[in-house]
Amino acid sequence: MTDNQEIPSRSEERKAERHKQRQQKVKATVDAKIAAAQEEKGILLVLTGNGKGKSTSGFGTVARSVGHGKKAAVVQFIKGNWDCGERTLLEGAGVEFHVMGTGFTWETQDRDKDTQAAKTAWEAAEKLLQDERIDCVMLDELTYMVSYHYLDVERVIEALKNRPKMQHVIVTGRACHRAIIELADTVSEVLPIKHAFDHGIKAQPGFDY
Repeated sequence: MTDNQEIPSRSEERKAERHKQRQQKVKATVDAKIAAAQEEKGILLVLTGNGKGKSTSGFGTVARSVGHGKKAAVVQFIKGNWDCGERTLLEGAGVEFHVMGTGFTWETQDRDKDTQAAKTAWEAAEKLLQDERIDCVMLDELTYMVSYHYLDVERVIEALKNRPKMQHVIVTGRACHRAIIELADTVSEVLPIKHAFDHGIKAQPGFDY
């Protein structure tokens, strides 16, 4: 040992040993969970809450699916026909899109028109939810359609329950109906801490859409 090398103190050695023991316990817990998780099935993922990033997270999962050579499809409720960076990218990768196309309900202010548009989009979703060739289906902003009673929640639940066994589904949007949350395998809530728009910063292409 050279003069420049320091001999670890007893306290540092004890600290390192305690860290090692903690990590061994963590590893044992994780290994046990991995060993217990043997079932393979399609996952119903709900991304809800009032924070920004629900659709972004959902599209990330769709991109992951495509990256593994899986076939994916997206139905967008609420959204209009404006440019969508994710759609441009994913359609180029072979992802099928169905867009409700009426825009936000506070823009249309036409309940009958919105209801009919929602039903048309949902009919496309139902076909995807019956198609064994589709590995992953994203139902973007579906929660609003149920909250506004444009779609019957029982009809939605029935389609989700009876989809192909290995088909993954992603549901996004605020205030997800309790029945969908109860059916879901994984639920994440995105909470708002700060949002640029609330401070007068406009939505920008390439970042917000």
